[in-house]
Amino acid sequence: MDIEALRAYIAFVDTGSFTRAAKQTFRTQSAISMQMKKLEDESGQSLFRKNGRYLELTDSGRVLVSYARRIIATHDEALGMLVDSGQQPALRIGCPDDYAESVLPEIVALLTELVPTLSIRIVCDCSTQLRLMLDNGDLDLAILTRSPEKEEGYLLKHDTGVWVHGGFEALLKRPVLPLILYEADCKYHSASIDGLEKRERAFQLFCATPSATVIKNLLRKGLGVSAMARSSLSVGLVELTSDQSDANNLPPLPAVDIVLSVAPKSHPLMGVSQAAELCERFRQRDKTKHQNS
Repeated sequence: MDIEALRAYIAFVDTGSFTRAAKQTFRTQSAISMQMKKLEDESGQSLFRKNGRYLELTDSGRVLVSYARRIIATHDEALGMLVDSGQQPALRIGCPDDYAESVLPEIVALLTELVPTLSIRIVCDCSTQLRLMLDNGDLDLAILTRSPEKEEGYLLKHDTGVWVHGGFEALLKRPVLPLILYEADCKYHSASIDGLEKRERAFQLFCATPSATVIKNLLRKGLGVSAMARSSLSVGLVELTSDQSDANNLPPLPAVDIVLSVAPKSHPLMGVSQAAELCERFRQRDKTKHQNS
């Protein structure tokens, strides 16, 4: 099977969109459609079926996913063994600001263990913008937040949303709850506001910002409460238990997955096999850290 057709296939599986798959592989949608037709012809199986307006994988399509990932991984690993690591460009990593304090440092530490000579460039932005940068070929890897039912990327950890304040519990008793949230494209922004409205809990969106540093410092000043992933917590922030949230009429917040997504045209020293190993090591260390805490 053609390696580039398999890359396009996995790009569709990870993004759920032929439009994004075309952008990531620098092809037109019609070219992607032709590649998918070629894969179906070669396999003698239908890989897709319509579900309303959308396409989903058939059973045969799901079987091909695991083989396609392994074929691409072997291909990229072979190329990686033949290159001079000292002559390679910097690895470009994207990370949302809220994971820059918790997830990112461990990822960078693991990268230096796997490829000691690697040079790294880091970009912090929201998951939405990082996906666009992956699509445009401006990133090699991106740490992203995805919904648990999606297949995008390689799992780093399961996480859940929590309500937090900076040690000022009296804020929860105010008739109008002051909110300090990430911007509207954050899952917890919409979940918290929708949930509060459904509970008819009065609130004021005091501040919305993409900066985790700003949010945490405002919380520590006692200027409001926030909703964020548990992984984003840091010193000086107080997590509300589910009982405390219920007692203060705060809605439950959704679970998310934190994943590492790899560009279809991967960096010579960090293909899908290396990324999968990186994520496995991260999960092992994260599990050990929680067992010892």
